[in-house]
Amino acid sequence: MKKIYIICSSIVVLGIIAGISFFIIRDMTSKIPDNISLVTMHNENYEFSKSDKKLKLVEFMYTHCPDICPTTTQRMNLLKNDLVAEGVFGKNVEFLSVSIDPYRDTPEKMMKYMKTFDIEDDGNWTLLTGDQENMKQDQKEIRELAETFQFQYRDPGDGFYVHSTFVFLIDENNKFIKKFPMGEDFNKDDVFKKIMKEI
Repeated sequence: MKKIYIICSSIVVLGIIAGISFFIIRDMTSKIPDNISLVTMHNENYEFSKSDKKLKLVEFMYTHCPDICPTTTQRMNLLKNDLVAEGVFGKNVEFLSVSIDPYRDTPEKMMKYMKTFDIEDDGNWTLLTGDQENMKQDQKEIRELAETFQFQYRDPGDGFYVHSTFVFLIDENNKFIKKFPMGEDFNKDDVFKKIMKEI
C-alpha cells in the first residue's frame, strides 16, 4: 500500500514539474512573428521585422480602460524617467504600447492618450494600433502579437475589455525575456533592474 502511495505521489510531482517546465520553455521561446505590421500614433507603418535592435517593453492596453491600463502607463512613465537618468532610454531600450481595441483607438485617439499621460513624442515610446482601412487584418495581427506572449483579451459586449495583466520585456530580436505585472503591481524598480541587467 505504501509503495502504491509513493508511486502515485511521484507521478503527481513529475506531472506538476512537467507542466511548469512546459510553460517556462514556451515563454522562453516566444518571439514576435516577422509578418506583423501595425500603425503608429502618427498613422505611420510599423513593422516588427524592421524595428530597432533594442530591448523593448511591450504594454497591451486600450484607451477606454478605466484602471489597470492607465496605472501601468503612469508607472512606465516613471520607469522611463529612471532609464533616461541612466542614459539608456532610446539608446538601448524603448517602449511600445499596443491597443487591443483598434476600432476605437484610432491613431488620433492614441496621440491624445499620449498627451494625456505626458509621454514625450521622441520616437522612443511608440503607440501602436490598427490601420482603419485595413482593420480586419490588423485585428488578426494584434491578436497574433498578443498570443505570442499568451496575453488574452475579449470584449464582453460593454466595451470594457477583460484582459491579461502583464507587460513584456523582449530582446533586440523581439524574443521574450521576462513578464511583469500590470497596474498597482507594476514595480518599476524590478523592471529597471532587469532592463539594466540585460543591457
